[in-house]
Amino acid sequence: MNLNEQLQALKVIPVIAIDNADDAVPLAKVLVDNGLPCAEITFRTPAAAQAIANMREAYPDMLIGAGTVLNSGQVDQAIEAGVDFVVSPGFNPTTVRYCQQRNMPIIPGVNNPSLVEQAMEMGLDTLKFFPAEPSGGVGMLKALTAVYPVKFMPTGGVSVKNINDYLSINAVLACGGTWMVPANLIKEQNWDAIAELVKAIDLN
Repeated sequence: MNLNEQLQALKVIPVIAIDNADDAVPLAKVLVDNGLPCAEITFRTPAAAQAIANMREAYPDMLIGAGTVLNSGQVDQAIEAGVDFVVSPGFNPTTVRYCQQRNMPIIPGVNNPSLVEQAMEMGLDTLKFFPAEPSGGVGMLKALTAVYPVKFMPTGGVSVKNINDYLSINAVLACGGTWMVPANLIKEQNWDAIAELVKAIDLN
């Protein structure tokens, strides 16, 4: 399967900020064991690259992305750690071009027509709709998908309450979310509680 097919099959991508790279493997185990073999590890913490590398070594078949990637240096770190794709919060042509040069799929963030068109101009057809809820939510996304032939991964304010509204849009491949991997439970190493949150995901 290509990346889009993998995202569409999963429907939910856990967006994870991890402070201790030693927590990466037990967290990955929880996700894999409970039917969600994927993670987007954000570069919001210094532990991100090592966490990705630990996950990759322990679970070679897991779909792993690097999130909040802001520059080419972080792209290099992510690739070295073994990611399958890169996600950025905004649309930075320099970062996009660098990923393309390195043959690394990137899903940059957009939230308006002009940014979608700029991304399409660079040959991209899969974009992150971010921040989803503050940018108009389902209504805005429906307006964008009515005009542009691209696929979206909404992230930012997506929750148990609204995820199925987003997934009901044909152009939405998957949604990024944090509710099943709360930072406090990761810090507490409360893997049982995280497992319950993952198992509780109800996609209609």
